[in-house]
Amino acid sequence: MQSSHPAMFEDVGELADDIELQAEQIRRERMSKRAKAQQEAERALTRSATTLSRVDDGPLVGNLIGEDHVNYVLMYNMLTGIRIAVSRCQAKIRRPLTDEDYTARHKYSFDIVGNELTPSAKYDFKFKDYAPWVFRELREDYFHLDPADYLLSLTAKYILSELGSPGKSGSFFYFSRDYRFIIKTIHHNEHKFLRRILKQYYEHVKNNPHTLISRFYGLHRVKLPHGRKIHFVIMNNLFPAHKDIHETYDLKGSTVGREYPEEKAAKNPRAVLKDLNWINRGKQLELGPEKRALLTEQLRRDSELLKDLGVMDYSLLVGIHNMQRGNRDNVRRNTLKVFSPHVPLINRKKTIGKGPLSPEAIAMRRIMREADPQSLGATTITLPEEDTGERQHFIFYQDEGGLRATDEANENMDTIYYLGVIDILTPYNFLKKCEHFWKGLSADRHKISPVPPVEYAGRFFSFMKAIMRGGEGGTRFKSE
Repeated sequence: MQSSHPAMFEDVGELADDIELQAEQIRRERMSKRAKAQQEAERALTRSATTLSRVDDGPLVGNLIGEDHVNYVLMYNMLTGIRIAVSRCQAKIRRPLTDEDYTARHKYSFDIVGNELTPSAKYDFKFKDYAPWVFRELREDYFHLDPADYLLSLTAKYILSELGSPGKSGSFFYFSRDYRFIIKTIHHNEHKFLRRILKQYYEHVKNNPHTLISRFYGLHRVKLPHGRKIHFVIMNNLFPAHKDIHETYDLKGSTVGREYPEEKAAKNPRAVLKDLNWINRGKQLELGPEKRALLTEQLRRDSELLKDLGVMDYSLLVGIHNMQRGNRDNVRRNTLKVFSPHVPLINRKKTIGKGPLSPEAIAMRRIMREADPQSLGATTITLPEEDTGERQHFIFYQDEGGLRATDEANENMDTIYYLGVIDILTPYNFLKKCEHFWKGLSADRHKISPVPPVEYAGRFFSFMKAIMRGGEGGTRFKSE
């Protein structure tokens, strides 16, 4: 027995060497297969992206956005964050609001692979949902939005508009696929201000269901890795999806510097015109006694709230649809494009490795570089030709989604107005006080745009009454 031990150990050593060699060979084969699989997956995704990114030769409306443009990534992060945050809040049982709900913040972290708490996303980003219970109650109880309809509209294809903001905020606008909702980026200070006034806003909407003030459906924030934080709100689209808007005015009651050059307006019929354009063109809101009384009272209530909130710089946005012209100019289709690159599905069973640096994650990121916006056509999205949604619940949006002009006998005329008070998140702070002082040196300080909230609200309401039929007109608001 003793003499056999050396031979046994020698056999065991040889066996260990053979196992090690075999293991090394298996490792090499696995690495080779892994590399080939990764290369094949990347080739397939690249081929698919090349095919899907081809667009028609026709011109695209708006700015073409590539991966190096923050708006490209931002759109997908908004879509994913809204879908998860809103659906999770909706899934919970309704309960009465508390004071804590107005200051609540819910955080979500997304990456390209996903985890137990959040699904996979096309990019790595963080998402924050503000006061979800408050906005849920506003949407359902006072704005009459169906939760499923709201999510379906927002988390499908986005539409980009060529038209910019009527103001000077520099915000980006995105429209939901059915053109009912606007996603608008806002400044950090505006986000803080909205959170601060949210309870007063909620109470005003509750007591004034037909308010003309912008309807806020949600407040959110997106943050990209090593990027800045971008806050945005979801709002109602004042203009309807089924009607062309032939003239647009942004009216503040201020007349200093409030004119869009008429020679430019002649070349750009979709330009947003201002107070002096309205006055010089001899325009007025053609409303009979009933509608005039209703509109005047609601504007009074809304301006009282805005005065109490200490804000200024808001305006009445007026869209005019001429029923005789109808939709023959096809304004909507000429100013919109769809932005919805397709991404091929990846078989998750063949995923090699985990985490954001896995071949699947790398390939997903690569395909996003190849996708382009597609021109708007019949095969991508169809704009409705009749009023849809919740507008019929509100007095000022019951006539084809707007307020139809009437004569003194309250009989219908051939014009529809689309009215709303916009840009309500600008408080009269130190900078605005400085602007008031500076502009007041060279112009009538009562007719410039930046004036204290009490004066602003009074002037705004007086101007709106003056430009309705039977009013004195807007001429007296002009500077000497």
